[in-house]
Amino acid sequence: MRISVQWLQEWLQFDETPEQLGHRLTMAGLELDAMEAAAPAFTGVRVGHVLAVEPHPDADRLRVCRVDAGGDEPLTIVCGAPNVHEGMRAPVAVVGAVLPDNFKIKKSKLRGVASAGMLCSARELGLAEDAEGLMALPPELEAGADLRAALGLDDTILEVDLTPNRADCLGMRGIARECSALLDRPLQAAGVEAAPVAGAAQVAVEVEDAEACPLYAARVLEGLDARAATPLWMRERLRRAGVRPLSAIVDVTNYVMLELGQPLHAFDAERVGDRIRVRRGREGERLTLLGGDQTVTLAPQDLVIANDAEPQALAGVMGGAASAVDDATTRVVLECAHFTPRALAGRARAHGLHTDASHRFERGVDPTLVPAAMERATSLLLQICGGQCGPVVQCGEAPTTHAEQAIALRPERIERLLGVALAQDEVERILAALDCRIQGSAEGWTVHAPRARFDLAREEDLIEELARVHGYDRLPQTLPQPVGPAGTTDGLRSLRSGLARRGFHEVISFSFIAREVAQAFYPEVEPLALANPISADLAVMRPGLWPGLVTTAAYNQARQQSDLRLFEQGLRFVPDASGLRQEPRLAGLLGGYTRPEIWEGERRRYDFFDAKGVVETLCAQAEGTLDFSAEGHPALHDGQSARVRLDGKPVGWVGRLHPRLCERFDVGAVYLFDLDATVVARAPVAQFRALSAYPSIRRDLALVVPDSVPAGAVLAAIDELELELLQDVRLFDVYRGKGLNPEEKSLALGLILRAFDRTLDEQDVASVTAAVVQHLQARFNATLRQ
Repeated sequence: MRISVQWLQEWLQFDETPEQLGHRLTMAGLELDAMEAAAPAFTGVRVGHVLAVEPHPDADRLRVCRVDAGGDEPLTIVCGAPNVHEGMRAPVAVVGAVLPDNFKIKKSKLRGVASAGMLCSARELGLAEDAEGLMALPPELEAGADLRAALGLDDTILEVDLTPNRADCLGMRGIARECSALLDRPLQAAGVEAAPVAGAAQVAVEVEDAEACPLYAARVLEGLDARAATPLWMRERLRRAGVRPLSAIVDVTNYVMLELGQPLHAFDAERVGDRIRVRRGREGERLTLLGGDQTVTLAPQDLVIANDAEPQALAGVMGGAASAVDDATTRVVLECAHFTPRALAGRARAHGLHTDASHRFERGVDPTLVPAAMERATSLLLQICGGQCGPVVQCGEAPTTHAEQAIALRPERIERLLGVALAQDEVERILAALDCRIQGSAEGWTVHAPRARFDLAREEDLIEELARVHGYDRLPQTLPQPVGPAGTTDGLRSLRSGLARRGFHEVISFSFIAREVAQAFYPEVEPLALANPISADLAVMRPGLWPGLVTTAAYNQARQQSDLRLFEQGLRFVPDASGLRQEPRLAGLLGGYTRPEIWEGERRRYDFFDAKGVVETLCAQAEGTLDFSAEGHPALHDGQSARVRLDGKPVGWVGRLHPRLCERFDVGAVYLFDLDATVVARAPVAQFRALSAYPSIRRDLALVVPDSVPAGAVLAAIDELELELLQDVRLFDVYRGKGLNPEEKSLALGLILRAFDRTLDEQDVASVTAAVVQHLQARFNATLRQ
């Protein structure tokens, strides 16, 4: 929306500069896109009165003019414009004037005749893209007056980007109401007087789809002079609004749309006939649009304005060429209607169109504007083109559905959402300025939204309006209070940060994957299929995060980036009897070498225990005892996969990608883990624990156990004893070979003992060691290695 500051000041008085006004609008949600001058810079241009026009003695196409430019003597100016004539008022650039593009006017001779200036067209002043002759000025302008002052060219245009919910600001009246509320200035809107009805001609109106068009008004105007010139003030306002003036009748409909926000259309009454029907389009019907260079094929979803024979306009979008007004038009049918947004949504785009009318109707136009816009347009047409008007024929009435809804507004809710308590008079002032109807209630207020605001439907909408007008920059900045359960931290964010510190890179992959990929990784899960997938490669919701990680690894390895540490946090989607489970997961991938190649030592590749170590680190702060058990997974290598449990509850998997999948996805050996994010992130707040002032004692044991007993089970069994003096147990060696049976292995354990109240003696150490050995002997038939 392009806003002329001068035009706006006719609606309300304000002292703010255009820059300050633009900032205030931006802070209220009407973003200022651009600010520009209404006219290019030029100086020395005056209003000229052509006193006489004579032929040039040496050029057939030139004229020698005597022009009153306000000086002591008339100026002699040579002019080639075809429309110059005696008595005409036109812009004259006197000697010394500077036109746009720094074009300076000097004394000159044209074919032997001295010329003391230049009569200008609108194009030469930068006020139009093209011109067929001199710019004709109103006869009431005083000769010699500065042109910029006479036409109000020292104006500023604010171009505001409106969000789709603010269709009420697609007219100067709506913008003025918004500025009135923001600046706390009274709105000076003059009422629209009804045009005097002097004729009896009218047109019959029939609306077949009242839901799409609840209100349609039409009026016949006769005796119009379609060749009448549009007044300069109107042409200027249209130009500054970005609308090209065309003809008086069309210009009036465009002007009223810009002024009030209500689109209108004028049909040639002789061509449209004496009956108008608002109906749906019929299959196969065609309509040639204004200009005659585009014909559209209509569909039943299209709303059309038709006569008894054929469609005459695409309702709320564009008129048809068959009933367009032209210079020969003397009778018009002026249409002013309310079309609902639902009826017109997408119909213009379906035909490759976007017009000022469709832009407004698709977003919602105030239905109460129809009578005012009809009378305003009628008065302007009679004033400019002459003639007389008949009575308004109206079918239907303005819908009141959304405006009838009462919205409860509570002061405590305002304070809760905005963080500040607004005074009662401030709340009432803002809502009244926005044209809301307010009534006090026991809990606060009962509010009815204005007809123009289709976006105000609930309490939060009203509170947003209060925040906008009060000023977002005036609201206090307060941090929200934590609402999570006591004793917890943002564990998931901490885990992600920890992985990043260890050299992992976070991956964000699509939640949609190919069905065959989902079945390759998770054959036991039937994935949820999309109703309308973008492509076959994105046809189902992912049952897990591994496909995205493996695809990313393959992409990087194909580009010689083989050393990888990747992780992703996201949702997996698993259908079940109750619907669709969306489970937060934390997954990762390791591949390649553990460190870059350097001169010292040999590099080693990642293995199963590196991935297992990452899982142990991630679960270190989780509540419960961590355990790994050898189990098979369809996507993991046999013998190198393990189920992850916390307190016996399965929380994830870790292992090497199956060779079958490595070959299928063209990826090297990689190791994966996948964990339930909600469980591993649920960590208690760290608690302070004092350090012992006494030294620790280490006692090493070599225990022989069956080879089938996992070392983790041995460590877990020791933890079960809950020995007060045993602070830690470390597995530092595993031996198989000479001296042991083939079905046996030796585990070397380091027992770390410490007390908080004394230095331990040999009896303490022997007691703890004996308890450990006896428990393991009973559990696993373990013996001390000799």
